[in-house]
Amino acid sequence: MKGTYLICIFVKKKINLKIGALGNLDFESGHYIYIGSAMADKGPSTLINRVNRHINTPENKTLHWHIDYFLDNKNIIIDRLYLIPYKKKLECIIAKELKSTSNFSIKNFGSSDCNCESHLFFCEDLNFKMNYNLKSILSNK
Repeated sequence: MKGTYLICIFVKKKINLKIGALGNLDFESGHYIYIGSAMADKGPSTLINRVNRHINTPENKTLHWHIDYFLDNKNIIIDRLYLIPYKKKLECIIAKELKSTSNFSIKNFGSSDCNCESHLFFCEDLNFKMNYNLKSILSNK
């Protein structure tokens, strides 16, 4: 199954983490939303397998994506997951919207394969309302 996913994350306290090639970054305490996609019909890059990889953090897991480095810390808690099964990538559309509704983003995080500023956003209120209707986006794509 192909699709896009959102991982809602809580950072317990301000931390500094090495995030792969991005180097050391500071993360404020609070709520973050990460947007990713998995566009394979089978294998490790299906929507379910990709999300399972992120939420199951065995000690011997190879850290590959920026989100792997971020989630590999005891001060990080996955709060919620949203799965959007869909044949087209929606992560950049959602990232653009989150950029306008979030407090700030972590520059270049998770967006090395596209032109987005980021795919990780800080939101003071995790129960924020996006300014668009996802159903409308899906019907127009």
